[in-house]
Amino acid sequence: MALASPSLGPPPASRGHLRPAAPLLVLAPALVLLPLALLLPRLAHGGGLELIGSFLIAALTPSLDPLLLGSLVSGLGITLGMALLGWAASLVLGLLLGLLSSRLVWRTLLGGGWPAGLIRRLLAVPRAIHELLWGLLLLQLVGLQPVVAVVAIALPFGALVARVVADLLDGLDPARLDALRSAGAPPAAALLTALGPPALPGLLSYSGYRLECALRSATLLGVFGLGGLGTELRLTLQSLEFRELWSGLWLLLAVMLLLESALGALRRRWLMPRRLSLGSGGVGRRGRELLLALVILPPLCAVVAQGLKVDPRALLQAPGLASLAGGAATWWPGPALLALPWPALIAGTLSLTLLAAALAVGLPPLQLLLAGRWPPLQLLVRLSWALARLWPPPLTALLLLLVLQPGVVTGALALGLHNAGILGRLLAEGLADGGPAREQALAAAGVGPRLALLYGRYPAIARPYLAYGAYRADVMLRESVVVGLVGATGLGSQLLESLSSFAWDQLLALVLVYVALTLLGEELSDRLRRRLLGGV
Repeated sequence: MALASPSLGPPPASRGHLRPAAPLLVLAPALVLLPLALLLPRLAHGGGLELIGSFLIAALTPSLDPLLLGSLVSGLGITLGMALLGWAASLVLGLLLGLLSSRLVWRTLLGGGWPAGLIRRLLAVPRAIHELLWGLLLLQLVGLQPVVAVVAIALPFGALVARVVADLLDGLDPARLDALRSAGAPPAAALLTALGPPALPGLLSYSGYRLECALRSATLLGVFGLGGLGTELRLTLQSLEFRELWSGLWLLLAVMLLLESALGALRRRWLMPRRLSLGSGGVGRRGRELLLALVILPPLCAVVAQGLKVDPRALLQAPGLASLAGGAATWWPGPALLALPWPALIAGTLSLTLLAAALAVGLPPLQLLLAGRWPPLQLLVRLSWALARLWPPPLTALLLLLVLQPGVVTGALALGLHNAGILGRLLAEGLADGGPAREQALAAAGVGPRLALLYGRYPAIARPYLAYGAYRADVMLRESVVVGLVGATGLGSQLLESLSSFAWDQLLALVLVYVALTLLGEELSDRLRRRLLGGV
């Protein structure tokens, strides 16, 4: 492995420190492609090669049938509505719980921050359970109700937003707050005045990201029968109507790119550096626009909820609660619980997650490197990332099952390709923000375009990119339930079997094990991110 030698002093090896060069840090996860290249021929059965060819050709000739397009637009409207309502509910829930999870807030109000630690631990449970699992559990208890998808998005997203809000508040400098309190300001007013403005940019940026995630989650929930465009996509794939499938995919891609562009423009408009003076009105105009957006959001959500017939009271009339309560005596322990192959289930889930994470982190920088500076290849790579982001992993898994045997590798490919699209977008944004000066200097010195990219751009973004990759690995551990539910090995497959057979004792145990694994993964991910960003 190459070493990063300093300009002065003895080489790192003489001081006992071996440090891999930054470009190799980014590309190292791509080494997982070597064992995959050896495994895939053994897993391939080739029975669906003709269907895969038809699927790819259909991308160029999507169906334009007016009746189909009308159905797809209607389904997309349902998906967008569910995403909007779940996102808005998660923001309200996350803000309230985030304030309650902040040690700084509790110290200001009560003089001690111990309640914040307790609330954080309690919120770890809903945060660790994937929205798909929430949706399937509520579907069994409540039935097919529009409110199920909204709540399934709001609960885990709200817990995630709460964690981010608490971290934002606790990471702020308390000097201004202390000054206001010393001047006699009431605690609540001092908190709002001192912490609100500095925390707002980070909160707005994260809120926009969560809206994109909500749209993907609403599509995913639809794949599993909760309505919307996801349901249309799954039905067309199962019936092998590839032209109709691509009509829905191109429509979803257009909306996803439009949403990303709009959110990016708003972030740049509202959060750009304050180059304008206060007297010019630029800052005040941004404030008025933001306030107008906050005023419009509640009535918009009310109209959407009425149009989708989302009624929270349906949660109180759950027909499945009676059977759940009747079987409570057999929840724990149960005789069937001892029969579960726990080592194999946990090993399958962890193997799937690690393989998917390595693929997702290593593939984007390798793709950019291979594309070089040829615009058509760069455009093709970015299009593949966009399609991977919007294509739900369960549908990818179903498509891969046409040519591959079910198992860890197939599930990891589906999960890894989806997250590679997300990480690829982040990588492209990081490279664009870094500036081309060093790459241009290397190119002017006669270095080839790929080496100039490798040594000119990648070193600056290596550690932040890998730190975000560590976060996505934690997310992929949660998402492993998604591909597990369509035939991959691990806890996800057993979850679906226990859920469909109403084996509540097994289901409870599986959920608890999943929560424990995701919390452990979250802790390891946090430590790795701190190490990477701290440069240790």
